Amino acid sequence: MKILFISDNFYPEVNAPAIRTFENCKVWVNQGHDVTVITCFPNFPGGKLYKGYSNKLYSIEIIEGIRVVRVWSFIAPNKGFFKRIVDYTSFALSSLVFGIFIKCDVIIATSPQFFTAISGFILSKLKFRPWIMEVRDLWPDSILAVGYFTENDFIYKFLKKVEHQLYKSSNVIISLTESFKHKFISIHKINRKKIGVFKNGIDKSSIIIDPLKIEKIKKELKIDNKIVISYVGTIGMAHGLDFIVNSISKLKNLNIKLIIIGEGSERESLKNQVENLKISNILFIDRIPKNEIYNYIKLSDLALVNLKKNDEFKNVIPSKIFENIALEKPILLGVEGEAKELIEKYGVGVAFEPENDKEFHASIEKALQLKSDSNFQENCINMINDFDRLKIAKEMISFIENKI
Repeated sequence: MKILFISDNFYPEVNAPAIRTFENCKVWVNQGHDVTVITCFPNFPGGKLYKGYSNKLYSIEIIEGIRVVRVWSFIAPNKGFFKRIVDYTSFALSSLVFGIFIKCDVIIATSPQFFTAISGFILSKLKFRPWIMEVRDLWPDSILAVGYFTENDFIYKFLKKVEHQLYKSSNVIISLTESFKHKFISIHKINRKKIGVFKNGIDKSSIIIDPLKIEKIKKELKIDNKIVISYVGTIGMAHGLDFIVNSISKLKNLNIKLIIIGEGSERESLKNQVENLKISNILFIDRIPKNEIYNYIKLSDLALVNLKKNDEFKNVIPSKIFENIALEKPILLGVEGEAKELIEKYGVGVAFEPENDKEFHASIEKALQLKSDSNFQENCINMINDFDRLKIAKEMISFIENKI
């Protein structure tokens, strides 16, 4: 099958959509499918082109058997609503133009943002091909949750109409959570038969650890004999790390070190907060290559996964859970809903109420106790076996083939 996949993020970017798309496409290529990905020139989240790339009209490269067509887009940092809208719109237009000339049997477009999905929808009409909408987050409600606008704003109401029409027009919907699926059925009246739930996971073979590098990092960061909590990922408005910083400043146990690794719209504000509060046990590390991330996770004692307190985030399962569990790190989870149910089902972490100091502090001690539990390692293995990315990718493409 000739698959055209449209995603604004892709390898070598290391955010969740880039990794998910790359790993899924590798599996499909190995199964014998012909896969083309249309994407941007890598720049996420800082809005700066990665070394070796320039923002040309287009370029073509082959990455592990995947034909990658990179197209021009307006590049902006992952902050500022309107600049990002221009960024998203420009990619949608470029992917639409170049997508017309790519032969395919099926089109898959991943969202958010919606503009990529709109490109997939229009291409499906122009090329008379079925299209699949992969929903990784519920736009525009997730934007509403971080306070960009209110329910009465024209933009929000317009995007809600776009959302509904995209769900209705797609031949298949790929949902990342059961909660999303429930909303598609109950609110948008989508036929449940066209919805498949394929959660995130991890390819265990992609994990490479360098013990010598880990020891070097420990010495450089001066974290030997410390209790290390790591946060790895985008530092954005949705992640609620301002609460975490404020809460860490109140900890009596100064032997705890929080390492924040990544970039995003809130990074500078967060660093200023740390300086103003004169906190000495929080370290910031810039974006690092994917193959280095696992070393930092491995040296950690606990892994932090946090989002702002909002009912909308009860529907999500952050992808960083899986890579931390693959390295057998107990999760400190500041997320309610389906993500909480998941880690409690497998016994791999401790959940605390988002933005609750008392619960966050207590969860650290509970998670450290969990780490020494004799069943913890087996629990991690069981969870990762159930969320093997290779298995999920095969099941996903099989579902698509049976529905189109």
